[in-house]
Amino acid sequence: MLTALAIRDIVLIEALDLEFDAGLGVLTGETGAGKSILLDALGLALGARGDTGLVREGAAQAAVTACFSPPAPSNALWALLNENGLEVEAGEPLIIRRIVKADGGSRAFVNDQPASAGLLRELGALLVEIHGQHDDRGLLNPRGHRALLDAFGALDTAPVAAAWRAWQEAEARLATARDDQASAERDREWLEHAVGELRALAPEPGEEATLAERRAAMQRGERVAGELQAIAGLIDGADGALSRLRQAARILERVADDHGALAEALAAIDRALIEAGAAQDQVDVAGEALAFDPAALEADEARLFELRGLARKHRVQPDDLAALAEEMGARLERMTAGSAGLAALERAAAAAADTYADAATALSAARRDAAARLDAAVAAELAPLKLDAARFRTHVEPLPSEQGSAAGRDRVEFEVSTNPGAAFAPLIKIASGGELSRFILAMKVALAEQGAPRTLIFDEIDRGVGGAVASAIGDRLARLAERAQVLVVTHSPQVAARGARHLLIAKRHDGIVTRTGVHALDDAERREEIARMLSGAEITDEARAQATRLLAA
Repeated sequence: MLTALAIRDIVLIEALDLEFDAGLGVLTGETGAGKSILLDALGLALGARGDTGLVREGAAQAAVTACFSPPAPSNALWALLNENGLEVEAGEPLIIRRIVKADGGSRAFVNDQPASAGLLRELGALLVEIHGQHDDRGLLNPRGHRALLDAFGALDTAPVAAAWRAWQEAEARLATARDDQASAERDREWLEHAVGELRALAPEPGEEATLAERRAAMQRGERVAGELQAIAGLIDGADGALSRLRQAARILERVADDHGALAEALAAIDRALIEAGAAQDQVDVAGEALAFDPAALEADEARLFELRGLARKHRVQPDDLAALAEEMGARLERMTAGSAGLAALERAAAAAADTYADAATALSAARRDAAARLDAAVAAELAPLKLDAARFRTHVEPLPSEQGSAAGRDRVEFEVSTNPGAAFAPLIKIASGGELSRFILAMKVALAEQGAPRTLIFDEIDRGVGGAVASAIGDRLARLAERAQVLVVTHSPQVAARGARHLLIAKRHDGIVTRTGVHALDDAERREEIARMLSGAEITDEARAQATRLLAA
């Protein structure tokens, strides 16, 4: 609800602070007093174009601040604030401020946090509806008609939305499977060859390292084989070290008793025999380890070449070939079984489509029923508003299945015919300014219980009517104000008399500057203003008496 409006230096308004209450508020004043300036100022706060022509002559900038009661934490307004990173404490009023500079440019703030004019427009759409002579928003926007009809009929659209999501997910899975199948079929021949090649090679994890180590050992054995053979001859050959040491030992054994030194020499030769024998044993061990088998070396080198060549072909490491063989084999198996899986996905997608179609068909039927009730409700409001020749209908048009959505398969648009025999057409295209406002009022009354409460502003909805029609308009505005805040700019005394709060807009001229001001009327002032509206410039006692009767009624 709009609770306050502060205006500074806008057109003829130097400084103005207004407070608003719930219920029906009326704004009156003579033609040209500046009632439209208030709406322009509010529109500026709600994201309208920041025209420098709004800045009061001589002022550096114009500013307007609109204050709204705290938004409910769960509603769309709160969600919009959060999405845009604006922090508003729970229970804190929403304060929108807009500044337009005389030399161009504008700034906007939401609770003292910078915001864009685009965001202000989004907030304004949730906070205020302004209906006037040239209104092209709200009920006149066909994009919102379907949601209004659903709200009026209290229709549950959740099953359709859930069925739609399930269908789209099933179709997405099917499309992915079909793409995979088509891609797999193109690759089948290559895949069969690759799997056969890998399975024939039968690579094992770690095999490359084992082969490389074994090949390196055999290559080393090939290089040292001659040296090992020469060493063996020198140590254990017929004329080797061991043979000569044994001969020396046998000679020393015969003469060792002749001198002590000879006995020590024999002991040293025995030790040398033991060490030489140990050396020969180690040479034999090395020889066995470095045994060179040309056939085995050739086989290992061929295997390494095949492993590394196939790894390069598939752009993997040789140790990954075994896993690649399993993966490609599984893919080939899935390809073989893919037709069966594809058929199952096709059946699931078809079933989901049928479920959505059934839900959408049921929703369409419910919408047609709700449309008939809405048409009757609006029709009941037309005659008292001097629209008895007009007809209203809610056109529910089935859409082709390919144009379905989470909201169903219907296009909904409100249409009117203003004269007998005339064809139905969109409301905005055939209704005059006064008719348009009264149609809006009739529809708002019919839809009054639906949607979140907000501020509704009607600009001269009573233009060109009077008497019983004006009374009917006032009655409906009062009824509408029971569920939402309603502000109306009016020239009708019958409408003004129904207001819970009455604001008078007037110009004053001090001989130099003309300014617009707004004054909240008390009971006596209100009677005088309504009497003026009844009689004109000269207020008569009869007009005052009639004003009293209107206020009493």
